[in-house]
Amino acid sequence: MNSGRVLLGLLAGFTAGTLLGMLFASNDCDTENKSSFWGRDKDEDDTDEKLNEFIEDITEKFADLKKEIIVEQAKAKAK
Repeated sequence: MNSGRVLLGLLAGFTAGTLLGMLFASNDCDTENKSSFWGRDKDEDDTDEKLNEFIEDITEKFADLKKEIIVEQAKAKAK
């Protein structure tokens, strides 16, 4: 299996798990809390924005790495 695909698959799984964990985690680990499940405040929005920027940055780096791997493979086949 292509190592680039393995890395991309691991990143996608980690990202999906993290996002689902954040989505379904309780606010204060208090099961008696009756606040709205979907309620959000400014701090959570800022955190989401930073997380999205981080994910985009990592995705770009993996795409660049994949391109480098393809170039190196082409060079190795040409020899």
